[in-house]
Amino acid sequence: MKWITAIIKPFKQDEVREALTAIGIPGMTVSEVRGFGRQKGHSELYRGAEYQVDFLPKLKVEIAVADDQVAQAVETIRAAAMTGKIGDGKIFVSPIEQVVRIRTGESGPNVL
Repeated sequence: MKWITAIIKPFKQDEVREALTAIGIPGMTVSEVRGFGRQKGHSELYRGAEYQVDFLPKLKVEIAVADDQVAQAVETIRAAAMTGKIGDGKIFVSPIEQVVRIRTGESGPNVL
């Protein structure tokens, strides 16, 4: 099992959700986060004053998938979240040692 964490632009949320649902991934966790990478923020104009925005709004999408779904899930997220411009985000894949369904106590890949 793998844990996939994707940092994406906020306006791409619906596209990513719909694309993952279409390939059979039933759920995800989405958090609003702020950060920057190579983009290093940008400047904005507010009431005639220019100011620097260092931390940009992003979404963190987290999903747990079986090992055989990893490549398809990563490519699906990449394709759905891509704008071709700087700041599109990153996808991280990490191993999961164990999963336990709280309601029933079941564990293992079948609880995903």
